[in-house]
Amino acid sequence: MKFELQRTDVNTAARAGLITTGHGPIETPVFMPVGTIGSVKAVHQWELKEDIKAQIILGNTYHLYLRPGTEILEKAGGLHKFNGFDRPMLTDSGGFQVFSLTGIRKLREEGCEFRSYIDGSKHFFTPERVMDLERSIGADIMMAFDECPPGTSDYDYAKKSLGLTHRWLDRCIRRFNETEPKYGYSQSLFPIVQGCTYRDLRTQSAEFVASKGADGNAIGGLAVGEPAEVMYEMIEVVNDILPKDKPRYLMGVGTPVNILEGIERGVDMFDCVMPTRNGRNGMLFTQDGVMNMRNKKWEDDFSPIDPKGTSYVDTSYTKAYLHHLFKAQELLALQIASIHNLAFYLWLTHEARLHILAGDFASWKASMVKRVAERL
Repeated sequence: MKFELQRTDVNTAARAGLITTGHGPIETPVFMPVGTIGSVKAVHQWELKEDIKAQIILGNTYHLYLRPGTEILEKAGGLHKFNGFDRPMLTDSGGFQVFSLTGIRKLREEGCEFRSYIDGSKHFFTPERVMDLERSIGADIMMAFDECPPGTSDYDYAKKSLGLTHRWLDRCIRRFNETEPKYGYSQSLFPIVQGCTYRDLRTQSAEFVASKGADGNAIGGLAVGEPAEVMYEMIEVVNDILPKDKPRYLMGVGTPVNILEGIERGVDMFDCVMPTRNGRNGMLFTQDGVMNMRNKKWEDDFSPIDPKGTSYVDTSYTKAYLHHLFKAQELLALQIASIHNLAFYLWLTHEARLHILAGDFASWKASMVKRVAERL
């Protein structure tokens, strides 16, 4: 994997770059739709490529391991062949999912024992096992196995957890270097910076991660309940340390405003389930703000869903029609809303890139933050 830093904004830390992988290029900043089990919910692969213009999507090691299983994925020739998406993919290690299973998992130095949410069967993840699983899945970018502590963790627990994450990272790197890709193209391993909302722990973790010289680096454990201002502060602390010549990935974030604020602070890559999950529940994101499509106010509004979004959505769908579909519990509502929201998120990050390259990102971002935060 290669990363070319093409321009940094003169007034902020915002960056435009180009990542090159075995499955093609990724222009940054970029939003990555979440395809947890090899599928972005309610969206076809051709829609991802042609309508949404997704450059890269995510899969999740924990979920793909449980179902369909890496044996099936290996027989298929990897996740790209299995789901038919021939552009870059990234796999989360499953750390967040495993550690969110409070009450049905046991954590120790060697790894984490957990029970399947599907059938209750017992499983055990170690850093080495997760690297092997991600090799079998075959994503272009593999995430290290870490512990994602609760956002409310006290300092002692956060410090102990960070030590474990760092020791596991060394084991991930060792196993990654001992193994080879299985499907004829290279894979990259991204370490993850943790440390909750404690400045000294975030600093320590960023320095440790930066010292590994990985192809790219991630920031985890944010947007888990802390105030937005604290999240932005932690991003600044970490990005002041992470190498500028490597891509930076902020995991699981977030709202359109969060993404714009992250870009301003030097983040290159984002993912979040919000566009699809909220879309399936009737919440649509537009250039003028957020709409709840179940509200009666849209019942006889025959204007396009996003009148300013002619470059990324089908303007033949009206607010009234989508309101009707949600009220009638028609499955097409979920599809239209998901595609619209993802297309908007991809448009937003691409527009940010264009304004970084043009040199007017700061003024554009300031006006856009006010608009997308409105409740319509």
